[in-house]
Amino acid sequence: MDAEILAVGTELLMGQIANTNAQYISQRLNDIGINVYYHSVVGDNPVRLKSALELALKRSDVVIMTGGLGPTQDDLTKETVSEIMGKKLVLHDESLKRIENYFKRLNRPLTKNNIKQAYLPEDCLVIKNDNGTAPGCIIEKENKIVVMLPGPPSEMRPMLDDTVIPYFKSKSQEKIVSKYLRIFGIGESLLEEKLMHLIEKQDNVTIATYAKEGEVTIRITNKSNDEAVALRELAHVEEEIAKVVGDALYSDEDKELYQIVGEMLINKGITIAFAESCTGGLISSVITDIPGISAVFDRAVVSYSNKSKVENLGVKQETLDKFGAVSRETAVEMAEGIRKVAGTDLGLSVTGIAGPGGGTEFKPVGLVYIALASKNGTACKELRLAGNRRKIRNYTVLNAFDMIRRWLMNESNN
Repeated sequence: MDAEILAVGTELLMGQIANTNAQYISQRLNDIGINVYYHSVVGDNPVRLKSALELALKRSDVVIMTGGLGPTQDDLTKETVSEIMGKKLVLHDESLKRIENYFKRLNRPLTKNNIKQAYLPEDCLVIKNDNGTAPGCIIEKENKIVVMLPGPPSEMRPMLDDTVIPYFKSKSQEKIVSKYLRIFGIGESLLEEKLMHLIEKQDNVTIATYAKEGEVTIRITNKSNDEAVALRELAHVEEEIAKVVGDALYSDEDKELYQIVGEMLINKGITIAFAESCTGGLISSVITDIPGISAVFDRAVVSYSNKSKVENLGVKQETLDKFGAVSRETAVEMAEGIRKVAGTDLGLSVTGIAGPGGGTEFKPVGLVYIALASKNGTACKELRLAGNRRKIRNYTVLNAFDMIRRWLMNESNN
């Protein structure tokens, strides 16, 4: 089946919010072998909405719509779809009860316009909404399928994952399995070149690379009537890719780099503390997203000034005077200092010039040092990064976690 995603909402056209729903839906449909060929956005206008939907139905088997299911007068998605599909809107008692209970929990009165949300096209498959008031629905007619989902991602995503994706899976005899491999340290162009011999001979298993800022994801997908066969073929290709990319492969579970590192620290019981200068607490902020990380993450010091480096981390004033705050020597003393202060197994430090100003001929914008101290000594890595301030800081965070990951891998092998 070929699909189109049609987002409804004037706020999307005005740039007030980003259309993250389309990205998420595309990814999930791709996982189950449904091709998404068009993304469309239309405002809350009945004439233009009708025109956009008619066009979508002409060129696609499946149209997934988000937005326009609210209680106000300009929420017209259901009305427009019902007109085009030749369906009456009828009161769905179960949805009305769910809406009534929702308002009771909030201790708020149910208004008449909210009752509008319980009216759904006749004979549709209702999709319950556990996180809001607007139910969704699926309509089938003459080999065309229209799916209506609410706009808020916190409501849309569970409804898509729990009902819509299983619905489409049930309509296919073919089993589609995908795996996502996460790579850090090899750019997309070089990675594709390294994998070209596998890409050129791909048959049942397809290989696709996707660049993300600072890293690359490889998606391998297989279709088969026998899921066990599909998984075996997938595992063989994954093994071939792993041989090519080596330790640049940090996850075969589609997890973020910081998640992998956090889990490794927790599983190994290795404690860590951070001393951050140019990243200003970004590394600490990311790692504290991991449940249970408090078992191994002790503390972080955001040390921007030279004064704080001396007072809080024990960096020698003569080191700063001789080499400067952005130097290998200072990074090493910062890492060793935070490890000593915190009494942890590891101490990580970052210091650099994120820009846009502050660089010199000898120390340009993008110069960053990352140091990792342990009982066996301190390693330091110099980076020459490019881009704006945000990009340089984000790349520094990724490199910091990768440095920890590689140390943990080597520790396991020793």
